[in-house]
Amino acid sequence: MTIDKELDARGLNCPLPILKAKKALAELTSGQLLRVLSTDQGSVRDFQAFAKQTGNEMVEMDGNGPDYAFVLKRR
Repeated sequence: MTIDKELDARGLNCPLPILKAKKALAELTSGQLLRVLSTDQGSVRDFQAFAKQTGNEMVEMDGNGPDYAFVLKRR
């Protein structure tokens, strides 16, 4: 799997990781992958909802903490 862009949102609390991810995804083209790193426990639930609402695919999720990683595929 080739990651096209990585976003380090560690240390940021909701809703900042989602907002930064939304901006980063807008810079990608359809099918490209974004990896987001976060330390916010709520980000697991937030990114699941975000992917569902926006139509971007959650390709991979590591929600075991203390760092959380999400790979989203741009729609």
